[in-house]
Amino acid sequence: MRRLRNVKIVATLGPASNDYQMIRALFEAGADVFRLNMSHGSHEEIRERHAIIRQIEADTERPIAILADLQGPKLRCGVFAGDSEELLEGQKFRFDLDETPGDASRVCLPHQEIFQALKPGSTLLVNDGKIRVSVDACGEDFADCTVVVGGTISNRKGVNVPDVVLPVAALSEKDRRDLEFVCDLGVDWLALSFVQRPEDVLEARELAQERAAILSKIEKPAAVDAFAEILRVSDGIMVARGDLGVELPVHAVPPIQKRLIRGCRAAAKPVIVATQMLESMIESPVPTRAEVSDVAAAIYEGTDAVMLSAESAAGDFPIEAVTTMHNVAVEIESDPTYRSVIEASRGASHRGVAGGIVAAAREIAETADIKAICCFTHSGTTASLTARERPRVPIIALTPFAETARRLSLQWGVNCYLSGDVDRFKMAVVSAARAARKGEFASEGDQIVVTAGVPFNVPGTTNILRVAPCDERLIFTADPE
Repeated sequence: MRRLRNVKIVATLGPASNDYQMIRALFEAGADVFRLNMSHGSHEEIRERHAIIRQIEADTERPIAILADLQGPKLRCGVFAGDSEELLEGQKFRFDLDETPGDASRVCLPHQEIFQALKPGSTLLVNDGKIRVSVDACGEDFADCTVVVGGTISNRKGVNVPDVVLPVAALSEKDRRDLEFVCDLGVDWLALSFVQRPEDVLEARELAQERAAILSKIEKPAAVDAFAEILRVSDGIMVARGDLGVELPVHAVPPIQKRLIRGCRAAAKPVIVATQMLESMIESPVPTRAEVSDVAAAIYEGTDAVMLSAESAAGDFPIEAVTTMHNVAVEIESDPTYRSVIEASRGASHRGVAGGIVAAAREIAETADIKAICCFTHSGTTASLTARERPRVPIIALTPFAETARRLSLQWGVNCYLSGDVDRFKMAVVSAARAARKGEFASEGDQIVVTAGVPFNVPGTTNILRVAPCDERLIFTADPE
């Protein structure tokens, strides 16, 4: 089941995709990573979906990554005596800590930390930004506001505070319970919501204790401002365009997306572009032309993965949505313009021996008749550095660790295979040739590039490169020991 594309597809599971047959069909249609949304579903439902994915992995003999997406704190207003009120432009409105049901002049906002951070001139957004108010005066338990954009406000609608850093932890008590549950269950990636600063990521990393890689969701203006520091302490990034488009002007999101993708590629860390990619396919078997162009733009920009949310979790056409995304990726990657764009954005500097080795591997592969670059990796770093090069030939990552193979399933262009422990470079070459032949990347008479580190089984020692043949004589006469 070799994929005929490099960009990866993340599919969210939910009520429309919660049994073996459907999840297997999504995998065969092109899903590489399955997202478990901790905002929906009980722990028992999450456990069942996790078990199904691992069964499919065993049945297909292909590593599959599982991404658990933590909900994050939810900031919501209180309730109204009449369930809802209409706010008019220019009128005065108060948020406070009084739990009495609200009316047309006020409502409870049960988050004292918001009042602690507000200042005159701050903006509050209600109901996904449909209502906008400006703070005139505020204190420890109130905020007097003027309605800038009116609309209907109703019970427990979400509240966003775009222009201040809130003294709110990225992990709620629910998130802490969910994190422990999914780490014990055995997920590969943790997506962290409500990230505002690098300390939020470090807190999650300490709790995860290396049981899962940490992927930071960039969905707040504060996270955009602190992106370099957040990226440094994260294992990957998600461009969560939904909340970004609420808290920032919508026209600011595309350049931010492009900048975040380039930053992740320079750091050799995977990045997912998410939210509303094929939104209309929740109810339609075909997407809009604009949605197809949106997916294509992310692929042209060099993203590692594109994501489906409700389209695969709760939509009427989950398989069609994955198939469409797969077909768009195949078409874009076969376009000569894609290659020229990707290569023009390649960084010129390669720091360290490992960076130089993978750059040389890509250079050799593209100037000689090479069928694949095969890299042995323990931690996944060598494969990630190779993926950063965006070579024209397939990348084969060989590792003795299932956890590493699964995490690399999110990385651009990486095809993962489990190998036994290798202690000699000769057997590394033999294992690489076998994987290339098995995956139909190469055949008799073809050549591959093999990179590895000596001494073996020591992470971070990539220091050797060889061009090797895929001859049957080499493969089948090698000493298995």
